[in-house]
Amino acid sequence: MIRLENVEKVYRTDRIETIALSNVSLDVAEGEFVSIMGPSGSGKSTLLHVMGLLDAPTKGSVTLNGRKVESYFDAALAKVRNAELGFVFQTFHLVPDLSVLDNVEVPLLYRGTGGKERRKRAEAALERVGLSARTRHYPSQLSGGQQQRVAIARAIVGAPRILLADEPTGNLDSATGDDVLDLLKDLNTRERCTVVMVTHDERQAAKTHRTVRLFDGRPVS
Repeated sequence: MIRLENVEKVYRTDRIETIALSNVSLDVAEGEFVSIMGPSGSGKSTLLHVMGLLDAPTKGSVTLNGRKVESYFDAALAKVRNAELGFVFQTFHLVPDLSVLDNVEVPLLYRGTGGKERRKRAEAALERVGLSARTRHYPSQLSGGQQQRVAIARAIVGAPRILLADEPTGNLDSATGDDVLDLLKDLNTRERCTVVMVTHDERQAAKTHRTVRLFDGRPVS
């Protein structure tokens, strides 16, 4: 489903060159739940961004669902991200002036989905994460765990085949974090959604199918 071949990512300024990823080759199969671990600065988030087509590798190739990504400047790529990928981040990135329901509808706006269908899908996504009673609330009226559930609902409202989560429990207490992880596991098990999650929590990583560890931008055994 996701294949990285000899991927390198280098950030350059006038004075310094930083190698974020070096010779990374990785396959993620359909229906897997993979965790990515490593110390701060090891390249975890960079790897997730490359996998999610948010950033282009300096070298190497990325293949998504059997299609090699040739250009990172094509408008069609944005459509691929919107249709096939869902993103969940440590900071929830909810729009404070929009209701919970309107926040979840946002990805469907970019698809040109009609109003009735948007509402139907958003309500179904919120029911899926247990927040049907909060559709008219605003982010400031929710707890951190509830905001992350809204973010997950927004990520899955378009029925993506792949969900990429960057420290989704990092800002939550352990009990709430476990609830969020259980939700991701349920999505993976019931709906065969492929999940790739960056985490610092060994306990949570142990609940995924396998763990990829990075050190200085390289996979380690």
